[in-house]
Amino acid sequence: METLLVRAGMEKDNTTGAISTPIYQSATFQHPELGESTGYDYSRTANPTRTALEEAIASLEGGTKGFAFSSGMAAITTVLFLFKPGDHLVVSEDLYGGTYRLLTQVFHEFGITASFVDTSCIENVEAAICSETKALLIETPTNPLMKITDLRRIADVAKTHDLLLIVDNTFMTPYLQQPLALGADITLHSATKYLGGHNDTVAGLVAVREEELGERIGLLQNACGSILGPQDSWLILRGIKTLAIRLEKQQQNALALARWLQKHPEVEAVHYPGLPEHSGHHLAGKQASGFGAMLSFSVRNPQLVPHLLKNVKIITFAESLGGVESLITFPARQTHADIPEEAREQLGITDRLLRLSVGIENIDDLLTDLEEALRC
Repeated sequence: METLLVRAGMEKDNTTGAISTPIYQSATFQHPELGESTGYDYSRTANPTRTALEEAIASLEGGTKGFAFSSGMAAITTVLFLFKPGDHLVVSEDLYGGTYRLLTQVFHEFGITASFVDTSCIENVEAAICSETKALLIETPTNPLMKITDLRRIADVAKTHDLLLIVDNTFMTPYLQQPLALGADITLHSATKYLGGHNDTVAGLVAVREEELGERIGLLQNACGSILGPQDSWLILRGIKTLAIRLEKQQQNALALARWLQKHPEVEAVHYPGLPEHSGHHLAGKQASGFGAMLSFSVRNPQLVPHLLKNVKIITFAESLGGVESLITFPARQTHADIPEEAREQLGITDRLLRLSVGIENIDDLLTDLEEALRC
């Protein structure tokens, strides 16, 4: 996998032998003659730089086809266009607030409904399936409570009921987890996050297991047009090359921070699958090659939240995740604000919960920063 990541996009310029995929900053392409094409006609339909990225994500995820979009939400939106009025989806209840907003405020208006359940409990998933259900849409680990769904078991459920299984693999990336190999039909990524890795571009990626499904999504991508431009495609390709070495350091830092937070008197709970005490630790170890670098924790006093966010100096108070810089967010007010307060409280996304995306900084600096910021 490390070798595949490093070689993403290489050998795409036979004319010059350029190691780095060229940025084909062109809207249109010349035809050799009437009825002939170079394979590229117009950049909404295909662009050589974007093609290199799309081939890379398909290869890394073990899929037949990949697609690059202008954002993670554009990727999810395009996939949801596979469904029609009257269709129903079963969705992880503890997921990114933007996906919740898209389903409840946009696609609901088109007659596509969703039931939000704890997908870490397969019995809950099966109970939510009805005659109108067409797909299961899950995150594992979930955002922000880091619950783990059994991918093999949920793939069996999807197959039994003839449903599509869509997995948002943003937190884990194909370096750590490959849902298609475990039975998923579609994987999604906000490539803005770990795949790009440097908080300098916004992008979304999709990979599919079956060619027929790839043809359907390819038609939607071209028809809807929310494609990723060549400059941003190049930036994501460049980020992918260092994914393995970044994630190894980030996971090492995340485990150290999680263990330290567990012992802090002001911290009530820590959610990180890499901790043996985590309910999904064993399962995560079976279906992935690592535990990722995302964690969340609850402080005992809600008044400590603004104090901590104001006083961190190395860890940055900002949305997003997956970059080389450590970022901290307050999900109830930021990433998950569109989920109704009552539902948030029920899920555990409270006014005491903070989410931490762990970067590659020196671990002693990160620990000192948190220790000082947590002082009342």
